[in-house]
Amino acid sequence: MHSLSRRLLVSVSVPLALFIGVMMVVLDNSSRQLTDRSLQQLLDSQMVALIAAAEPQPDGKYAPESNDLAARLRTPRSGLYAQIVSAHNKVWRSPSTAGTPIDFGPPLGPGSRDFRYSTNDHERIEIESRGIEFEDRTGHLQLTFSVAASMTPYEQQLWAFRRQLFGWFSGLMLVLLAALAGLLRWVLAPLRRMEREIHEVEEGRSEALGGGYPRELSGVATNLNALLIGERKRVARYRDTLGNLAHSLKTPLAVMRASLSSNNSVSEVVLNPEIDRMSAIIEHQLKRAAASGGALLGQAPVDVAPIVAELRVALLKVYARKDLSIELVVAPACQFIGDRGDLTELLGNMLDNGCKWCRGVVRLTASVDGSFATKERLSIVVEDDGPGISFEDRIRIGQRGVRTDEAVPGHGIGLSMVQDTVEMYGGTLIIGESDALGGALFALRLPGR
Repeated sequence: MHSLSRRLLVSVSVPLALFIGVMMVVLDNSSRQLTDRSLQQLLDSQMVALIAAAEPQPDGKYAPESNDLAARLRTPRSGLYAQIVSAHNKVWRSPSTAGTPIDFGPPLGPGSRDFRYSTNDHERIEIESRGIEFEDRTGHLQLTFSVAASMTPYEQQLWAFRRQLFGWFSGLMLVLLAALAGLLRWVLAPLRRMEREIHEVEEGRSEALGGGYPRELSGVATNLNALLIGERKRVARYRDTLGNLAHSLKTPLAVMRASLSSNNSVSEVVLNPEIDRMSAIIEHQLKRAAASGGALLGQAPVDVAPIVAELRVALLKVYARKDLSIELVVAPACQFIGDRGDLTELLGNMLDNGCKWCRGVVRLTASVDGSFATKERLSIVVEDDGPGISFEDRIRIGQRGVRTDEAVPGHGIGLSMVQDTVEMYGGTLIIGESDALGGALFALRLPGR
């Protein structure tokens, strides 16, 4: 769910960031164009004023009267400069150019206009020049009027605007992302609730999903609940069918056995083993019918310690004539996610097998591996100090589909039942040799916590 939230947030935030970036570029470009137009309008207005105020001087120059000049043209290093080049390269410059070396460019012909940039020691300057032809008593006179303005104030203003623009849009993006994260959290709240309730059903703390979901999820919740109910009914029907079948066969077999015993015929020697074999199969199926059929959703966790303690007491009574000890090493709060009867049958068969073949010691160790990636985190190991199981028999016992009638003598219904139950719960069974005791070792991994 967290991954889905992050993916949705990233999938929306990336286009949003691109959109904001494009908007910043567009606004910055518009601001720069506006600054350029403002600077050109300033130069145009000063050019018109300079041309209108220019008068011939006694020394042959053309220059405006000092009172007609703009205040910035009269102030040195003001950032606004002017120059008039008349015949014979007689040059007039505004007082503002004092101490500021500026290259206004070459003289222009009549009707010419030129925009150029220049750089002095400390600033960039934009220059506009026009070629003008005057007619007076002496004839035609060609003049070049030039007006220049420092770009530093405009660039400073542009960079200040860029910083504000970046700050505004950064703040806006953070606000939008926070609002988007809150919106996604609100929108995905039903999905997080469904995830939590499914987890509770898996751990057995709840039997079904709750109600009150939005219309888009109500159908999913309803179908999941129907699936849970249907699965429980299916397992119950499967268990009842196997139980009825096994019980229905037990009576005819008992009659057959009684009839053979009363007749005392030769066929009894042939048929009795087969009847015993059929009875063992029925017993096996009865035990399978008693099992719940696997780790169903909604099953409550079962504590392992009380079950193994009860089994230990019972087995010590059964094997009272055999001098043996059953050692239990069970981690605190060790739980099995499944049916209590299945776990009892499973551990009972394994401990019974150990008691049957051991010389004097059977040990059961149960722990929970929290680092295991899947839900099969419950580890149960049963080992004894008996003769062990040969490698060929280990392979045969571990094969899928091996049943009582195919099992190696001495490992009949019990171990077949263990194998079936482990498969139903999706667990694993490893048969090996105990390094500590020297006998057989059965290592189980089952759903637990």
